[in-house]
Amino acid sequence: MQIVFLDSDTIPELLQPPGWVTDWVNRPATEPDPELIVDVLAQADICITNKVKLTAAILNKLPKLKFVCVAATGYDCVDLQACREQGITVSNVPGYSKQSVAEGVIGFIFSLRRALPYYQTTARRAWPQSPHFCVHGTPLLNVRGATLGIFGRGAIGSEVGRLAEALGMNVLFGEHRNRHEIRPGYVRFETLLAQSDIITLHCPLTEATRSMIGHAEIARMKPGAMLINTARGPLINEQAVLDALVSGHLGGAALDVLSIEPPTNEPDLLQLNHTNLIITPHITWASEDGVSRLMQGIMQNLNAFEQGHPINVVS
Repeated sequence: MQIVFLDSDTIPELLQPPGWVTDWVNRPATEPDPELIVDVLAQADICITNKVKLTAAILNKLPKLKFVCVAATGYDCVDLQACREQGITVSNVPGYSKQSVAEGVIGFIFSLRRALPYYQTTARRAWPQSPHFCVHGTPLLNVRGATLGIFGRGAIGSEVGRLAEALGMNVLFGEHRNRHEIRPGYVRFETLLAQSDIITLHCPLTEATRSMIGHAEIARMKPGAMLINTARGPLINEQAVLDALVSGHLGGAALDVLSIEPPTNEPDLLQLNHTNLIITPHITWASEDGVSRLMQGIMQNLNAFEQGHPINVVS
């Protein structure tokens, strides 16, 4: 039984193989070259991947592969239809990072509403020359009483909502775009855009959600509203966000994900010098607790599959 972990260094701790595994291959990273991936997985019965993409063209050349364990909650890196056609089981690790990401989002909310990026940089540099004991440079906004709009009501989105309500925020959950029937506990997509002071995204990346926040959607948002994305970069149109930050229509943004990761082409958004823009390297999931839960989830998925009763199956 051979298991290949295609990008094991995406987890900051070494994952130990189960006792029943005869051949365990840890690859710190695997280049996104289809021929290389096929060669690496040629003898694999099981593959673990975090972000290395397994396309239909790759999977079609891997007749021995029987199980893919995605070392994440989102599984957009795997062609599920191709897996179904070839009888490959796919499992993810749902909910492992809900506390880590949710607390990260709350941290972003406080940072944006209290303008910490500005006061830690521009205002801090101006302080020695200030004629007064403090520097008033940009408005400070309270968190309590603000309206938080959440797209996605899974484990993470629900936890963000719970924490936000405990802080005295008004919480709205947004319905899918173009959906006429509104489920109980949700508001229309357009209503959430118009009423929220902060919008945070916690939905999976699909063709329906790709670029769900673009120029038109941002134009519907309140002047000065703020945007947080800790889910998947392509959920937003990065140029639209950049334009709205530059124009001042968006009051701030906190992005833990970008459309291309790592952003080797130095996108304009990464270079933007904005007083209320936070960009972090896809790290909100990785608290010590989050990493520990992810490792436990991977092992549980592997053991369940070996025992013939796979869990957390998404395909």
